[in-house]
This record gives sequence, structure tokens and C-alpha cells, in this order.
Amino acid sequence: MFDLAILHGKVYINNEFKELNIYIKDGKISALSNELLFSKEKYNAKNMYVLPGFIDPHVHFELTVGNHTSIDTFESGSISAVYGGVTTFIDFLDPINKVENLEKAFKIRNTLAKKSIIDYSFHTTIFNPKSSPMDLVKKSKTLGIPSIKLFTTYGERQTYDDYIYELLKISSKEKINVMIHSENDTLIKKGRNIIAEHAKSRPEISEITEIIKLSQMAEYTNGRLYIVHTTCGTSVEKLKKCYSKILNKTLFIESCPHYFYFNSEVYNSNKGNLYTMTPPLRNELEVEKLKQNIDNIYTIGTDHCPFTLKEKMTSFTDLIPMGIGGIEHSFVLMYSMFGEKIINKFTINPAKVHGLYPKKGILLPGSDADIVIFNPNEESIIKSTHSLCDYEIYQNIKVKGKIMSVLSNGKFILKENKFIKTKGSFIERKIL
Repeated sequence: MFDLAILHGKVYINNEFKELNIYIKDGKISALSNELLFSKEKYNAKNMYVLPGFIDPHVHFELTVGNHTSIDTFESGSISAVYGGVTTFIDFLDPINKVENLEKAFKIRNTLAKKSIIDYSFHTTIFNPKSSPMDLVKKSKTLGIPSIKLFTTYGERQTYDDYIYELLKISSKEKINVMIHSENDTLIKKGRNIIAEHAKSRPEISEITEIIKLSQMAEYTNGRLYIVHTTCGTSVEKLKKCYSKILNKTLFIESCPHYFYFNSEVYNSNKGNLYTMTPPLRNELEVEKLKQNIDNIYTIGTDHCPFTLKEKMTSFTDLIPMGIGGIEHSFVLMYSMFGEKIINKFTINPAKVHGLYPKKGILLPGSDADIVIFNPNEESIIKSTHSLCDYEIYQNIKVKGKIMSVLSNGKFILKENKFIKTKGSFIERKIL
């Protein structure tokens, strides 16, 4: 006997939809069949898309930067995620520069994350590291974290080329991702800038040149390079042209919905401060190029890191906490713009690249029963969010598609828009 049957839906498997029934037992997908089998509970998904639960590979809940902490806790952020169909997210450990501090960083974040409603993992974050790349990699993997995030800017947080090169050299053999916030530090105008100058102070060329350099290093070393929050269409074009042999194999591009929906002109408006994040929004030409190159982008993350309206109400970029929200609306925004081609970028792609596959990201027997019931035809206008953030940058945008119900590990956590509280767990990851 099965615990739950999802009946008559259009199930997304191997890049196509099949009319199948999904049978769930003990939190796992147990069977896929056209037959009606006996189950304790049934859910009629007729005319609905049945999708793998979404994975957000890039969030920042309860992130403290200077005197500010992002407003969403692991609990509130994960609740907002549920309404967006997200059943797994990957947050970040606080930056460390010595391997001896890594386990403590993990324990601190994991204690906070235990309030999460859904499953989660972490990326290790480093700054100006003093320990050897191999020591950091080995220790991170023992914690179930096969990914190391670093920055090529931000002063004391910066990691330099020689260390990046050594990390990339061992990354494929050790099966870890080198995740990089990619901006050419010497091209950034530092210090006090007004909001209208935000994009100009961190120009497009700072990303483009840095990404090309890092990709060359990745090709030369056969390293696993994952570029986070890519903003420029030109960056993607260059990688497709020059590094097609490794793109989506050992070189991966992540981007975020806000880089598709807004451009840098908003910084000239009286609400420009609400759209501040780093890297910043780009000019209209780069946004259009980014849209044209969606097929070459492997994953969509949100970089979810909202602050309050009050915290954002300042005139200078050095005083304003950088970051916006978006985890709740990410999928419907991208689905509205691109349709079914974006499904893999929220499911199997992040699962594979980040070592969650085949536990997550796919609807096959043995996988976790993380499932999204999605109405592809319902249209609505974004009005609010379940985030604790007191403003919504996507407000009044018309979207197509609606998350109807969500299951995590075989249990409903959202059923016909009714939230059902449960508890997530830390997921150890291993890249295959």
C-alpha cells in the first residue's frame, strides 16, 4: 500500500511531460504508473504540471554584513520559498580563512538553519585564505559540502588568482565546485557613490573580463568552475564562443531573475535604492543579451538577501546593505518569460551540479518525493510575498503560472495555497 498517489497529472520526466500517476511511500517516490494502484491518500492533479521540487542554489538567510542582517530568518525565508515551489535551498557558511574555523562556521549556521521548513545545505565561503586549498577541500567534503565560494573583490574578503588557480587544479579530481563572485576588483570605483552611480561604479566590463580570465584558468586546469549571479549577456556570449567544450560540463553559469526583469535605469529613479545588490543591474543591451542566451545558463538562483525598507533608505552605496528578495516568485517569473525551457534550471541542473542528484531534482523511483503541482495557465499579478521584507520589487508584474501545491519528502507543505508546517533537514551533498 502506498501513502499517497498524485493522479492524472502531466509528469515532467526526461525533458518531456507524460501522463502518469506518482505513488509515494515513506517519503520517497515508489512507483510511476498509468494504472490506478491502492493508496491511503489521493491527490487529483488533472491538467496540472507535476514537477520536481525546485532547488535554489544561492540564498542568504540571516546574513550579517556590518551592522545589518538580512531580514528573512531560515524559518521565514523557507516559508516564502515553499510558496515559490522551492523544496531545497543552499545557503552559505560565514567566511573563514583557516581550515580550523570551518567546523565552527558550519555549526553556527546549521544551528540557525534547523528552523527551516524545507531541506537545505551550505556552501563553504572563504576569504584571503591561509590554509592550503587541499586542506580546505578535504575538510569541507567531510561536512558534506563539496563547494567553496570565494570573491575576486571586496578588499579583505578577496581571494587572489594564485590561490584560485590551485583550487581549480584539484577541483575536478576532488569533485568540488569552485564558486566565484566574479568582478575585476581594479575596475571597481570604491568608496562613496550615490545610488545613480551604482551600476557605473561596478561596470559591466569588470564582470566580463574577470569571467573570461577565470574560465581560461578553468579550461587550462580542467577545473570545475561555477560562476554565481552572472549579470551580463556578453559574459555568457563570450563563454559560449570561447569555452563551448567545457560549458555545462565543468564550467557552469548561474544567473538570477532580477537581472532579466530590470535594468540599470532604475538607479536613476526615486526608488533606485530598493534595487541595490552586487553585482548591480545592467544596461538594457546587456539585459537583452542575457535573455537571448538563456539556453547557455545552467542554473537560476535568487541570491535572496532582502533588507527592510528603512535600511534601504539611504543615498549612498557604502551605507546601504546590498541585496534583494525573490525566492517566492523566481520560478513563475522565469516561466512567464521563457516557458518550459527553464524547468531544468530549477530542478535537475542544480541537483546534478551541486551533488544533490539523484536524491533531488528528478521524479523517479528512489528519489525524494519533493514535488510541485503547477498550473501552467493561471495568470496573476504579483502583489505581495510571505517574506518578512516589507517591500516587493516584483510588485504589479503580471505572471503566467501558479504554484498550487508542494510536497517535501512525501508530505504536503502547501496544499491548495494552505501552508502546512513541517521541518527540513541538512542534506549532505556529493558530486557524482
